[in-house]
Amino acid sequence: MLTRNCLLLFLWILVNEDLVFSSRAPSSSLGRSRAGREHARSSVGPVRNGAARFQRVKRGWVWNQFFVLEEYMGSDPQYVGKLHTDLDRGDSSVKYTLSGDGAGSIFTIDQTTGDIHALRSLDREEKPYYTLRAQAVDIITNIPLEPESEFVIKVQDINDNEPKFLDGPYTASVPEMSPVGTYVTQVTATDADDPTYGNSARVVYSILHGQPYFSVDPKTGVIKTALPNMDREVKEKYQVLIQAKDMGGQLGGLAGTTIVNISLSDVNDNPPRFSKSFFHVRVPESSAVGSAVGRIKAHDLDIGRNAEVEYTIVPGDGGAMFDITTNEHNQEGIIILKRPLDYEGKKIYTFKVEAANAHLDPRFQSFGAFKDTATVKINVLDVDEPPVFNKPSYVMDVYEDTPAGTIIGAVTAQDLDASSSPVRYSIDWKSDLDSNFDIDPVEGTISTNELLDRENIAQHNISIVATKLNSPVLTSRVAVTVHVLDINEFPPELASSYETFVCENAKVGQVIQIFSAKDQDLPSSGQQFSFRTSKDDVKNKNFTIRDFGNNTAGIITKRSGFRRRLQEIYFLPVVIDDNGYPPKSSTGTLTIRVCGCELDGSLLTCSAEAIFLPVGLSTGALIAILLCIIILLVIVVLYVGLRRQKKKETLMSSKEDIRDNVIHYDDEGGGEEDTHAFDMGTLRNPKVIKDNLFRRDVKPEMKRGPRPPVSQDSADIQDFISQRLKEHDTDNSAPPYDSLATYAYEGDGSLAESLSSIESLALDFEDDYDYLSDWGPRFKTLAGIFGEQSETQSNSTNMENTH
Repeated sequence: MLTRNCLLLFLWILVNEDLVFSSRAPSSSLGRSRAGREHARSSVGPVRNGAARFQRVKRGWVWNQFFVLEEYMGSDPQYVGKLHTDLDRGDSSVKYTLSGDGAGSIFTIDQTTGDIHALRSLDREEKPYYTLRAQAVDIITNIPLEPESEFVIKVQDINDNEPKFLDGPYTASVPEMSPVGTYVTQVTATDADDPTYGNSARVVYSILHGQPYFSVDPKTGVIKTALPNMDREVKEKYQVLIQAKDMGGQLGGLAGTTIVNISLSDVNDNPPRFSKSFFHVRVPESSAVGSAVGRIKAHDLDIGRNAEVEYTIVPGDGGAMFDITTNEHNQEGIIILKRPLDYEGKKIYTFKVEAANAHLDPRFQSFGAFKDTATVKINVLDVDEPPVFNKPSYVMDVYEDTPAGTIIGAVTAQDLDASSSPVRYSIDWKSDLDSNFDIDPVEGTISTNELLDRENIAQHNISIVATKLNSPVLTSRVAVTVHVLDINEFPPELASSYETFVCENAKVGQVIQIFSAKDQDLPSSGQQFSFRTSKDDVKNKNFTIRDFGNNTAGIITKRSGFRRRLQEIYFLPVVIDDNGYPPKSSTGTLTIRVCGCELDGSLLTCSAEAIFLPVGLSTGALIAILLCIIILLVIVVLYVGLRRQKKKETLMSSKEDIRDNVIHYDDEGGGEEDTHAFDMGTLRNPKVIKDNLFRRDVKPEMKRGPRPPVSQDSADIQDFISQRLKEHDTDNSAPPYDSLATYAYEGDGSLAESLSSIESLALDFEDDYDYLSDWGPRFKTLAGIFGEQSETQSNSTNMENTH
């Protein structure tokens, strides 16, 4: 503190001397300073005749800026400087005024002498300079003697601020085992003093605490490692104290400090290690497959990913029985049982387990192998277990109608424990409610209690219980399936009618046909057939039977040189046996034809006549000729069908001639009572009739002559209709359905146009149509219609005559 006060006093003396020296300078000036000079010319002349007369006079300015020392601690106001004008002759006629930043509150001026003082201590970091304006006026008239001038009072800096770490404290990390000079972090201190004046803001960094592990660059503040091979497992966290000092680190400079917390990050520089080289584990033999039977652990000093351990069983004694996995949470090795244990079979397992890091760092592989090995010994503990069946399940077959008491099979169970207790067998009554089966309690043989009917129950599922004699609580069960088999009722037979042929160029021992058999008994999936040559055909020199053993057999040639001219067909009897109960057999006959074949064995022809035909056409040519014949036949059939269809449409579609209109339908005629089969209006209202009009439903075979003249007598009509009736009855080409034909004739001696016989109803005499009934059922209905019409017209005539 004393040094600081002495320095302030020294600076104040220097400033005061400069001001005194400036005030003694032989020049007319409004103000003086230590820096430079600026000249201006302006003056106010004497007042004459009551008016002021201005004239330009030379005025000298020593004008720049004033300085005031910051943090002034004196008891009197700090002298800043003095303002003076050449017009001031010392007679107190000039008054000095001050305005601007801090005028009156911070700075004050003596109106008579022009001395400027600072009323309080100033801080450069708060405001580095002040801008003020000064003016000299007449003290009586208050008229400005000179224009107003602006000047600056600068606060001169002193080293009153220490460097500060605005971002502190700092936290950083660096990998362990890093080489010397590895970058850690950078710190920065800020000094509020003026960096352009002196060394007040020049900062230098140094380490106060944290050596010899770290170093700091004095200019940049970069922190680096200073010690090699720092091990995180030895010491993980470091606290470093950094100092920043101004004045370039010289004596008297101000200093600031900050703390840097540095931690070493982990690298994989440590292998896993077992805490002991031998682990002893006891496992009950009843442990379930897939369960955890033991735990071991290899410790790794590293952390996180670098501490992950993989366990493996070294191939050896326990590799087939056990497996090991890693617990991801605590990196323990969990021993897993792969197969069931049996104390009676093997009591001790010994194997080695290897622990290795999952993620290796190649930089540290030179340190040695990053793995460790330990021996694991597993002792199997004996557990009292229930009996064990020698099979997981049993399947038995029995034929229906088998006598009661017949043994169909047996089950076997044994006690595998060291005590080897006897076993007793029984049937669970819930699985055999009808008591169809019985079991020997000592031997385990299963027999039938009654006759079994396959049509009633084809399969029985029973449960056999095995119990230890000295420990009835321990029991085991096994499922027994009993299939009731059907009795063999049908003999086997050939699967199909085989069309077998042998080529004339066949060789000895050639298979010319493979055949199989079938049986109507069920089930068909389990049937087995065997094939052999009948005893009567053993001396057959042409063919033999070979059984392939898979329900198929083949016909084998015993010679060559077959000729169709000598013998075209051979018959080979085959004996087929099945495996049913009781066994059945049958004899089938295979027909073998001798055929002509090509060299590759493909069939050409099997007919005996073909040998006399010229062999000039190939198979492809014969097929082409056959296709052409088929196409021609199809064209002929289509042509005939179209002609018939066209003829039918011609006969049935035309309706121009009402008289020859044929009304046809598919129903059977109704006989005399059917009066709705045709339109009656057609008979009553014929149109103009053309001569020589023939039937249109049948093509006329001969041309009829001209009709004879018809008289008005009814006999003519009768002859005419009789003639037509005979023509229809003797016409074999007439359609089989009912038809109606109308005819017209010209009346004898009539001067009018031709009249129909049916329209000749306006005669005075009544016609009797009963004779039409004698012509047959076709005209009986027609007679009834015209008879009824005649009666109606007769009645209407009588009524008109009455009126």
